Amino acid sequence: MDTTPQATRERDPAPTSDVREAEHPSAQATRRPMPSGPLGFIVDPALDAQRRRDLRRMRLVATGLLVLAAVVYVLTRGHDDGILGFVNAGAEASMVGACADWFAVTALFRHPLGLPIPHTALIPRKKEMIGRSLEEFVSENFMREDIIRERVLDAEPTRRAAEWALAPGHAKRLVDEVATVTVHALHRIPDEDVRAVIEQAVLPRLVKEPISSLAGGLLDQVVRDQAHVGLVDLTLDEMRVWLVDNQDLFESLITQRAPAWVPDAINDIVARKAHIEALKWLADIRNDPQHDVRQALDKLLVDLAHDLQNDPVTQAKAERLKERVLAHPQVADTAMSLWGSLRAVVVAALEDEDGPLRARAVQEVTALAERLLADGSLRARIDARICDVTIYAIDRYGTELTRIISDTVERWDGKETAERVELQVGRDLQFIRINGTLVGGLIGMLIHAVSIVIP
Repeated sequence: MDTTPQATRERDPAPTSDVREAEHPSAQATRRPMPSGPLGFIVDPALDAQRRRDLRRMRLVATGLLVLAAVVYVLTRGHDDGILGFVNAGAEASMVGACADWFAVTALFRHPLGLPIPHTALIPRKKEMIGRSLEEFVSENFMREDIIRERVLDAEPTRRAAEWALAPGHAKRLVDEVATVTVHALHRIPDEDVRAVIEQAVLPRLVKEPISSLAGGLLDQVVRDQAHVGLVDLTLDEMRVWLVDNQDLFESLITQRAPAWVPDAINDIVARKAHIEALKWLADIRNDPQHDVRQALDKLLVDLAHDLQNDPVTQAKAERLKERVLAHPQVADTAMSLWGSLRAVVVAALEDEDGPLRARAVQEVTALAERLLADGSLRARIDARICDVTIYAIDRYGTELTRIISDTVERWDGKETAERVELQVGRDLQFIRINGTLVGGLIGMLIHAVSIVIP
C-alpha cells in the first residue's frame, strides 16, 4: 500500500544514475556541494531523487503482492478442499501478514491512514527520546577508554604515518603543504596585533620581571664557556681595520692634543709612532689568548656577573637601566622592525620550493620516518601518547560531542525527520512487508494442513 505523501511525489527531481553509482567514492569526489535543508539536513537532490524512486518501486512491489494475494483469495473463495484450499488459506494469511507489516512499517513514520492510533508516528513523536538514546548509545559504546585505546593501538597510527611519509613524493608534499600554510598564516598576522602584543604584553612583562640575576648567571656561563672570545676577536679585527683605514684621522687626533710649543715635525713623528704601536698592540691582543688585556676583560666580566647575582646596588642599577631602555619609544619600533625582517626571511625561505630550508625539512621528515619504522619501541611510545591524548580529549569533551546528537535531533521538525529517515531506510523496510506477505502465506498453508490432519 503506497502511503507516500502527494507533496513528496510532486517534488521528485529528474532521474539520475543508480544510487550505488552515486555513492561510489569516485562519484563522491566529483559530486557538487550538497545544500542544507531548512532544518539543517544535508540534502543531495540527485541522491534523494534516486532514493525516492527506489522507495516507490519497493512499495509498488510490496503493495502488488498484497493485491495479488487479495485477487487469489477472491478467486479461490469457497474452495476449502484440495490444492485450491491451500491456495485460499495461503492467500488469506498473506493478506493478514501484509496488512500487519504495512501497519508496523507505516506506524514508524506517520499515523496509518491518518488515524491517530496510539503508539503510531513513533519517529515524529519520539524524536527527542531517539536522540537521547543515540547519545547514550554512542557514549556507552564508543567513548569508553578501553575501546578507544584498543582501536588506536590496532590502527598503529605512527607506523602508518611513517610508511606514508616514505612513499615517493609524500615527504615533499607534506613539507610543501606545511610551508604553504605557514606562509599564509604569517601573511595574515596583522602588524597592529604584533605591536599590541609587544607593547601591552611583552614589554610590561619584561619591566616587571627582574633580569639582573638572570643576566648575571648568563654572563657567568658565557665567560666560563669562553663564548665571548669570538666577539672580542671580532671587535679587535674591526678596530684594526678602522685604524688602517683612518690613519690620517687618528694622527690628527694625536697632534691636536700635543702642546703648542712642540714642533709639527715632532708631532707627526709621535702620531705616526702611536699609530704603529696601536696596531701592534691590537695585533698582540688578537694573537695572544693569554694577553693581560684579555685576562683583565675576563676578570671584569666575572666580577660583573657576580655583582649582578649578589650585589643589591649593581642589581638596582641594572634594573633601572633595563627600565629606561624598555621605556624608550624606539624599543617597540625596533622590535617591529626585527619582526618584519624575520617574517620576510622566513617567508622567502619557505616560498623557495627548491631552497635549502624545504630540502632540509624533507630530509628530516624522511629520516624521522625511517627511524620510526626501524624502532618499534619508539612507535609504541608514540602510539601510547596518542592514546593518552585521545582519551584525555574524549574525557574532557566527550559529553559535549555526544550532546550534539540529542541537541541536533531536538531542533529537527518531527515530520521532516520522519521523511528523512524514511527516505534513508524506507526502501529496506519494504522487505518487511514483502517477507510478511510471503511468510504469512506459508504459515497459512501450514495451518490449513494442520487443520486437515487434526480435524
